[in-house]
Amino acid sequence: MCLVLLPAAAPAAGAVSAGAAGAGAVSVGAAGAGARVGGEPRPPTTAGEARTTAYLDSIHDDPGLLRRFFLRLPKGGDLHNHLFGAVRTEYLIELAGEDGLCVDTVTLTAVVPPCGGDSRPAADARTDRDFREAILRAWSMRDFPPDRLGHDHFFATFDKFGLVAARHPGKVLAEVADSVAAQHQVYLETMVNPASDEAARLAEQVGWDPDLPAMHARLVADGGLDRVVADARAQTDATDAEFRAAARCGTGRPRPGCRLTVRFVYQAFRGGSPESVFAQLALGMRLAERDPRFVAVNLVQPEDGDSALRDYSLQMRMVDFLRAVYPKAHVTLHAGELWPGLVKPEDLRFHIREAVDVAGAERIGHGVDLRFEDDWQRTATVMADRQVAVEVPFTSNAQILGVRGAEHPFDTYRAFRVPVVLATDDPGVSRIDISHEYRFAAETYGLTYPELKDLARASLQYAFLPGRSLWRGNPTRDGYRPVSVCAGQLPDGDRDRDADADADADADADGNSNSRPRPPAAECRRLIAASPKAAVQWRQEAAFAGFERSGHPVHPAR
Repeated sequence: MCLVLLPAAAPAAGAVSAGAAGAGAVSVGAAGAGARVGGEPRPPTTAGEARTTAYLDSIHDDPGLLRRFFLRLPKGGDLHNHLFGAVRTEYLIELAGEDGLCVDTVTLTAVVPPCGGDSRPAADARTDRDFREAILRAWSMRDFPPDRLGHDHFFATFDKFGLVAARHPGKVLAEVADSVAAQHQVYLETMVNPASDEAARLAEQVGWDPDLPAMHARLVADGGLDRVVADARAQTDATDAEFRAAARCGTGRPRPGCRLTVRFVYQAFRGGSPESVFAQLALGMRLAERDPRFVAVNLVQPEDGDSALRDYSLQMRMVDFLRAVYPKAHVTLHAGELWPGLVKPEDLRFHIREAVDVAGAERIGHGVDLRFEDDWQRTATVMADRQVAVEVPFTSNAQILGVRGAEHPFDTYRAFRVPVVLATDDPGVSRIDISHEYRFAAETYGLTYPELKDLARASLQYAFLPGRSLWRGNPTRDGYRPVSVCAGQLPDGDRDRDADADADADADADGNSNSRPRPPAAECRRLIAASPKAAVQWRQEAAFAGFERSGHPVHPAR
């Protein structure tokens, strides 16, 4: 089992003005037309890429075949995913009914029994279609008018279904893991917050101290923070056990999610008091150093909230201090999930910059308001130099902020050679999947198949998995070139077919090749065996080889 819960070459940079979001040469990619800033698209470099590019170009007017293509496309990992927001709303309704929970008929919030008065059994949704539809709309973006800003509705969903998901995090993880595996992804970093209430209570007990070293000393005194860490690990153990039971891992009938490699990002709630935010960040970073299931911390909740805006710079200083205390913990931060009209102009000027310069974030989530920040070109250049990746969930950016197409800085980041990874954010709430995000990127920004392939590679390159990468140097700047011990040995469908006359080249039900790639040489094998990161990267390259040789016809049957 790969689920471990226990111990593209971008366009050349150029001058891009804040007002020219999509300015530059227009490039027509295989799946559609769109604006590209600075430079030409990456052309195919192998026979498999050329063949797949031709096939994608041939089906650009066929929605059904496009959907199938993007579903089958190997898409690496999802690095920006909130566990409770990722699960299907229909499954949450099912769980609520099984648990005997009630739904408040006024607010449509899941509540504990007994039902009566303004609440009725959630199980009624099995037979009352109107009731079920009302819950679906309240707990997700289903039927939300596309011409309205969904910010408030989006964030309100979590309080409505939160009780349901919190009672069964392992079952929720099993559902989400299956959905990620079905999207032909091999890795997931998902955000969770075990023992966050315990951390908040500890913070309340010790009180706030603006002297951050003194504040941290108060938290760890008499083993206080360690007890919270132990609680968080125990809760994660319970989630792990529930997941394995629900997913049937280790049995003769494991669900697909058992094959997924999963790590956790600890989410601290930025809307809390300073002492609570600090305690949760310290908990998450201490976990990341002591429990291999956890790799990083993040700050969640609306970035435009009153306390989030008031304490933003303070929270960046908190992260900076704690990085020195816990140097092995990684940091990814929601930053720049803002837009004019949502906040005052002065609040648009510095969030991404401080996340990078002060907090030392290794990845940025959303980063939508980049071009409204002071000296944003310098920030983009710093991100490119440090390989600070930006996690881009197109649909949630549209739903929450109303930002789409040329307004989105996707092409700007790529023009400055900032690493970009596509992500889902809260696919259950948004009612989308990662295939939708890849197809949107291709059709909106004119991406070629090789560029889509490099986006998928980036999602593993900039993952927080330990170990050496399969790629050398800065692949966003220089292209994805294997390290010397693996040079010339990447899985290649055409070469492997020629090298193994006995290979089973039949295709499976999804059209993927069943033939096995030629094994790498000894030194490359040792790298893959020693590095969890290189292992999932090699797995993805094998998937690409199978995908590219799966017999995409130039003139598909209609």
